[in-house]
Amino acid sequence: MNLFDDIRALVLEALKDMQAAGALPGGLDMGAVAVEPPRDPAHGDMATNAAMVLARPAGLKPRDIAEALAARLAADPRITSAEVAGPGFLNLRLAPGLWHEVLRAALVQGAAFGRSDMGQGRRVNVEYVSANPTGPLHVGHTRGAVFGDALASLLAFAGYDVTREYYINDGGAQVDVLARSVYLRYLEAHGREVAFAEGTYPGDYLIEVGEALRDKVGDAYLDQPEEVWLGPVRDFATEAMMALIREDLGLLGVHMDHFFSEKSLYGTGLIERAIDALREKGLIYRGVLEPPKGKMPEDWEPREQTLFRSTAHGDDVDRPIMKSDGSWTYFAPDIAYHYDKIERGFDLLIDVFGADHGGYVKRMKAAVSALSDGRVPVDIKLCQLVRLFRNGAPFKMSKRAGTFITLRDVVDEVGPDVTRFVMLTRKNDAALDFDFDKVLEQSRENPVFYVQYANARVNSVLRKAREAGIAADDAALAAADLSILTHEAELTLARKIAEWPRQVEIAARAHEPHRVAFYLYDLASELHALWNRGHDEPGLRFLQEGDPATSAAKIALARAATVVICAGLAILGVTPVDEMR
Repeated sequence: MNLFDDIRALVLEALKDMQAAGALPGGLDMGAVAVEPPRDPAHGDMATNAAMVLARPAGLKPRDIAEALAARLAADPRITSAEVAGPGFLNLRLAPGLWHEVLRAALVQGAAFGRSDMGQGRRVNVEYVSANPTGPLHVGHTRGAVFGDALASLLAFAGYDVTREYYINDGGAQVDVLARSVYLRYLEAHGREVAFAEGTYPGDYLIEVGEALRDKVGDAYLDQPEEVWLGPVRDFATEAMMALIREDLGLLGVHMDHFFSEKSLYGTGLIERAIDALREKGLIYRGVLEPPKGKMPEDWEPREQTLFRSTAHGDDVDRPIMKSDGSWTYFAPDIAYHYDKIERGFDLLIDVFGADHGGYVKRMKAAVSALSDGRVPVDIKLCQLVRLFRNGAPFKMSKRAGTFITLRDVVDEVGPDVTRFVMLTRKNDAALDFDFDKVLEQSRENPVFYVQYANARVNSVLRKAREAGIAADDAALAAADLSILTHEAELTLARKIAEWPRQVEIAARAHEPHRVAFYLYDLASELHALWNRGHDEPGLRFLQEGDPATSAAKIALARAATVVICAGLAILGVTPVDEMR
């Protein structure tokens, strides 16, 4: 049940009646007509911009439209008042019974309350993490993993057919460096003295990999030239690192539907096929790029290259796809990978990148636009840095990885639920401060605790209700007489619950799962406020001694709030807490 959609449908029906009566001209585009919460709750329950957006195309004054619309809406039993405000906005107050029906719908539908068919089953590929398989995931990867996973869950909740995907960067020079680093650990496992040259990976996490390689091949690679061992060690090391990465993701509750290997693009004709598709569109040519703007690199020289005409699809400059030695640039396999996604039939592509990939956005969008003839949109979301603190001061943990703080370090410190929720308390493109003390603090300032505490409080009420012989299962609560709920504080909480389906669609449309975290905090605030008012006003307490009917109605309100809280936490990948310890 989406009450905002229902009231919008009522507004549109009234506008059509006005057209039929000649009060409005026909043929008006109603797409921009919206119904949403007013900026000031004192102005009403909902507001519509209908008169404002239709005035110009209708050739009428906004207030004239608003007044005529108000008269029609006020005649409907669902609307208790319709008041024109300002230049032509219309503020609506709804009959209390509508809020009661929202609560009943939440209790009947349970976890499905707020689900949307907005996506209409369209297929969307969400690619996230995609870290180089050269070591454990670090704290920056953690944010991208949480963001991408929550976004995938949000889109699925909104009616999309979602595939979670990890692109394994196992085709570049970095995996050769990994192989050489593992080989050093392999020599070390045989008792040899080794030195890690600059550019290799000296982290302790490779010690076990080197030992595992020794256990598998014995001394077969000792004192052998690189051409003998590089290939097999590279495959062994990559597989070991991906096993570690899968394990790390599992600690965070992240499970991919598909892993795509970059290496599978080479020697298979897939890159060539993608480039040929662009060539057929006249977008591949031989040319010389203009010199870079700003300070000129010392090694820059004008030279003819094979270029992708990405400027034809919104990029700032055309992009090289082949090096002077005839090998592909890093961009070429990325083009082929996205071409493969398009050929797999996805209707929407979402890439979640680290902040350092900002310069890659326009070229990737240009490639997808060119390959799909503009049919398949791609949204590239950048995740900014995570700054770690303890007691407000920058904090550095012991680093098993040697050079960075790992995902496992963070999860071991605060747990997966806290990690995930905190990573979503800022929009993805804003830097995030992660204070290890604050995220475990039991106060309103800690959003994780505050939302979980709301759920735990309601569960304590449910336990006490059962002890008192009051049926507190959702079916019984849905059958309660909810008309008993008339206090403004109770209706305020019901109004916030009613916003949930709308918030789901807004967050899904914007690809912004942090909106769910923000909404849950606001919902928890309303529930805590009602709970606290009960200390001074006994009539607002959820359990009314000697009055099971009133208790059932009030408990139904609280339980409906936690139905939404649990659904929202599930989207974020956070397990609700039923009892605070």
